[in-house]
Amino acid sequence: MPATPADHGSLWLDRPRPGPASDPMPEDGAFDDIVVGAGLTGLVVALLLARAGRHVGVIEARHAGAVTTGNTTAKVSLLQGTKLSRLSRTSSGAVTAAYVEANREGQGWLLRFCDDHGVDHQLRDAVTFAQAGDELPAVRAEHEAATRLGLPVRWVDRLDVPFPLVGATVLADQAQFDPMDVIEALVAELREHGGSLHEGRRVVGVSKLGAPEVTLSDGMRLRAANIVLATGTPILDRGLYFAKLEPNRSYALAFDSVTPPESMFLSAGQPSVSIREAVTRHGSHLVVGGHGHVVGRTRSEQEHVEALRDWTAEHFPGARETHRWSAQDYASHDGIPQVGTMPRGRGHVFVATGFDKWGMTNAVAAARTISGEILGAPPSWATPLHHRITGPRGAARLAGFNAGVVEAAIRSLPSLPGKLAASDEVVPVCTHLGGCLHWNDAEGTWDCPLHGSRFASDGAVLEGPATRSLRRRR
Repeated sequence: MPATPADHGSLWLDRPRPGPASDPMPEDGAFDDIVVGAGLTGLVVALLLARAGRHVGVIEARHAGAVTTGNTTAKVSLLQGTKLSRLSRTSSGAVTAAYVEANREGQGWLLRFCDDHGVDHQLRDAVTFAQAGDELPAVRAEHEAATRLGLPVRWVDRLDVPFPLVGATVLADQAQFDPMDVIEALVAELREHGGSLHEGRRVVGVSKLGAPEVTLSDGMRLRAANIVLATGTPILDRGLYFAKLEPNRSYALAFDSVTPPESMFLSAGQPSVSIREAVTRHGSHLVVGGHGHVVGRTRSEQEHVEALRDWTAEHFPGARETHRWSAQDYASHDGIPQVGTMPRGRGHVFVATGFDKWGMTNAVAAARTISGEILGAPPSWATPLHHRITGPRGAARLAGFNAGVVEAAIRSLPSLPGKLAASDEVVPVCTHLGGCLHWNDAEGTWDCPLHGSRFASDGAVLEGPATRSLRRRR
């Protein structure tokens, strides 16, 4: 199996790294709060705590923005595909309304931060659309749900775009940006308020007894009053979050030599297609994304990439591909992010996960919730989200998540001998719960079909919940 890397990498990450990359650790290894993960969630919660005068350290296994935030499509929108209509079927009216309010607050905070710190962003219409008639009922349902929830959407039957569109709901004055511009501004502001960023340091454990303490992969231990896990999926198994989340991988391509549409589009059907313009230091690009699947449960990841290329070539002839990348997101059983204290953390270990591909607004909402709980002033909309009850549809989806895990485990076992023979560097067995790994032919990685852990071809951890590298062949 060839260990070839992705052809290009994220458009957003194609930039010089700002310095200094990492701050020195305190000599006594003590903080008021430790945040694990330097994506949007982690940096916003760290900044909010640092602004309150607390001594905050952010621990990042790679570099700031390296994982989901640096690989997103970066739409800052309250119209989120068919999200609101799906939530309306599985959650109470109060919970769905609280979700919208949390995202509204997250969007507002993020755009104010951009304005205050000179981060370029563009206001655009967000569009959920039908490519064919069989997708129209889903778009109509989203339009009606958004209207009930107070969003000023409008219905259109046609738009002047070069791809099929037979109906759409449109929400004006949403936003898009280059997410790494935001990450760099957050890191600078965090340092201005006395916080620190420690890159290239992987957290592998958190204490269960006594004062909260994290252990790094090199054996170093750090102490804090509170630990915040902002790592996509939690790196701790307590609470069994890995069994309550479905990990999804999706793809994105950037193109130049073409005029992108001005609005941000997302199709209602499957496989989904996302379209937006990206305005970066590299100029204007068309970004086409989508064609997602559960991690490790597809015949070929490269086929998904090729499908996006074919779609773009058909509808944007002459477009020249400049970048290719993918992202990993986690969906909860009821579609609502899981935010708050983690079981067996004595109220001092916090978690934020399950943003379901809408992390730009949900990340900030989660950060405001967690920082509010630590500082004693949680936002009002956090209460109905915390106290929601899983209904029959949510319970059925949770059962479906775990049935999928069992099926993936059974299906993968017969292929293990062949994978062992083909891999001359590592043992392709996940270090989380022993799943038989799937070779990702688009990215040259080992992906776990059980709970979404991913490893580089040399065995290094890329995505959790695993924290240990693959065992190397002797």
